[in-house]
Amino acid sequence: MAKKAVATDSNTPSTSPSGMSEPDDASNVASNTSVLRQPAEELFAHELDELIKADKHPKPTGWKMSPRSVLTYIVGGKCGNLTITPKYVGHDRLVEIAISTLVTDRALLLIGEPGTAKSWLSEHLSAAINGDSTKVVQGTAGTTEEQIRYTWNYAMLIAHGPSQQALVKSPIFRAMEAGAIARFEEITRCASEVQDAMISLLSEKRISVPELANEIPAQKGFSVIATANTRDRGVNDMSAALKRRFNLIVLPTPAKIETEIEIVTNRVRELASNLDLRAELPAADVVEKVVTIFRELRTGQTLDGKNKLKTSSGVLSTAEAISLLANSMALAGNFGTGTIGDDDIAAGLQGSVVKDEEKDKVVWSEYLNNVMKKRGAQWRGLYKSCSEHNA
Repeated sequence: MAKKAVATDSNTPSTSPSGMSEPDDASNVASNTSVLRQPAEELFAHELDELIKADKHPKPTGWKMSPRSVLTYIVGGKCGNLTITPKYVGHDRLVEIAISTLVTDRALLLIGEPGTAKSWLSEHLSAAINGDSTKVVQGTAGTTEEQIRYTWNYAMLIAHGPSQQALVKSPIFRAMEAGAIARFEEITRCASEVQDAMISLLSEKRISVPELANEIPAQKGFSVIATANTRDRGVNDMSAALKRRFNLIVLPTPAKIETEIEIVTNRVRELASNLDLRAELPAADVVEKVVTIFRELRTGQTLDGKNKLKTSSGVLSTAEAISLLANSMALAGNFGTGTIGDDDIAAGLQGSVVKDEEKDKVVWSEYLNNVMKKRGAQWRGLYKSCSEHNA
């Protein structure tokens, strides 16, 4: 049976989800207070440096550390006297499969519900393998084939014709040249014909520039980590030809509430250290209440399985629970007492649950009156605040 990592999704500050955790020792983390969000290779530079120094295992071509050290960086462990904080909380075996895929010439596709740490895991894998997680194509309805391959500086193109200087290389192009990892976020958000521009790149491992009569082969170490949201399947489903060029890993939502509470607690702590939220960290019972509400409305039943519930049209992912608590801290810190209260949580819950005013308001009202109201004195304050917001 796969081990569970013990002991930190973009883009809400990357969130994740079924798997994120952050350091208890702030001295292990690089700090740059002028940057809103640091890439993983800067935020965890100390851990990466120590793992590279201590690494005694063989490294694949183009990798900064061995697959074993990459695994330690992702799931946590020890490196000499340094405790490596887990970046993904879940099944170690899934991470092992992901790393093994990147050793081969196959690309990796991470799929799952929103908030299951697809982007988070993608970023940290790239950071550990290459020391650079910034070669990213963000898939959207407006993504074009040029953003996957290359385009031109048209002023230079008109003035001097096609040249290396006029060529504007995509992140995937640059990764092929450098023998590095490129990330393709939310690939299924792109139109099918744009997605299929990846087929020849992943098959032939080279990119052709006909205007320069040139063909650039991928250097050893090149690969692609793509992510896809299962909620977007069918919008722009990947072709069978493209799917065959990926090894696919499904990242599950946290199986146990204790795991999800741990993820949320650690990630909120990390966010609070980077942002001026001006409030105390949420108490354990506050985190448990938020996670409980999200899990019950997400699964359509109470935790004890006794009551069936209508589900909200919102995602209610682990990442959204993290965002809700961070926002509640900001409310409490700037407009309250500095300690998260029921009204701070209720405001966030209203926005998270009620996405469709007509349908979700009824779902939320039924949950409040049939579940939360009956949970006794510990939930009474939150019930009243939520009822006022939903009136």
